Amino acid sequence: MNEKTGAPPTLHPDILAAIRRALEEDVGPGDATSESVIEPQAVMRGRIIAKQPGIAAGLDVARAVYAEVDPSIVFAPIVDEGEQVRQGQTLATVHGPARALLTAERTALNCLGRMSGIATLTREFVMAVEGTKAVILDTRKTAPGLRMLDKLAVQRGGGANHRLGLYDMLLVKDNHIDFAGSMAEAIRRVRLANKQLELEVEARTLEDVRVALDLDVQRIMLDNMPLDTMRAAVALTQGRATLEASGNVTLDNVRRIAETGVDYISVGALTHSVKTFDVSFDYVRA
Repeated sequence: MNEKTGAPPTLHPDILAAIRRALEEDVGPGDATSESVIEPQAVMRGRIIAKQPGIAAGLDVARAVYAEVDPSIVFAPIVDEGEQVRQGQTLATVHGPARALLTAERTALNCLGRMSGIATLTREFVMAVEGTKAVILDTRKTAPGLRMLDKLAVQRGGGANHRLGLYDMLLVKDNHIDFAGSMAEAIRRVRLANKQLELEVEARTLEDVRVALDLDVQRIMLDNMPLDTMRAAVALTQGRATLEASGNVTLDNVRRIAETGVDYISVGALTHSVKTFDVSFDYVRA
C-alpha cells in the first residue's frame, strides 16, 4: 500500500467545530464499552475500507476526528481526495491507542461516509454534463450545522459551490419580488443597500429574463423553466448575463438542461438527498 505523505490541508473552523459537536454527541463523558474491555496501554492498528465503488472524500476530516480524540493517532491516507475507488479498497490506515481509535471510529466514518456519498453523486452529475459548458452547483439545502463539510464534499466531487449562506451573495427570489411589488423595485432596494455583493435574480418567465437584462443584472436564475423556455432565454441573453438553471434537476434530465446552453445548473439533491457511502473500520491483528 502506498501511503500519502505530507501535512493535511487546514480545515475550515466550521468543520472543526462540527467535529467537536459530533464527538460530544457520541462520546459524552466517555466510551463506556471500550474503557471496560480494552486496557489503557493497548495499541491497535486498523484500516478504513470502501464497501462500494465511488469517490473518496473527507479523509482529512476523518483524520481531524482522530486527532481531536488523541493527537498521537497516526492516520495515513492511501488514496487522494476525489479519487475513484473500488469496492474493498483500503482508503487509509490508522494506528494508535486502541481505546482512542474505537472512540473516534463512528464519528470519523460518519463524516467520511457522508462526504464520499456527496462527492460520488456530484461526480455522476458532472460526468453527465461533460462536453457542455454547464457547471454543476450545490445549494443551501445542506444538513444543519454541516454546511461547510457538505460544500467541501461537492468540490471534491468536481462540482462548484453556490453562495455559502445568506450573507455572501444577493439572490432576489420570488418572495422578495412579490413582497417588493416588482422585480425592478426589489433590485433597486438591494443595490441601494449592498452594492458590493454579486447580484442574482430569479426569473420565472421569459419576460422576467427580459426585465432582468434591462436592469443590467449579470446573473439570472431560470427557475423551473421548460427546456424550450431555457433555450429561448439563452438566445435572448446572448452572453449579456450568466444563466443558472434550477429546480427539479435529476440525473435523467441534467444533460438536456446543459445542452440548452446555460452556464450553471444548481442541484439540491447533491446534499439534501445524499446516500451515505459505505465505509468500515477493520481491526488488523498483529
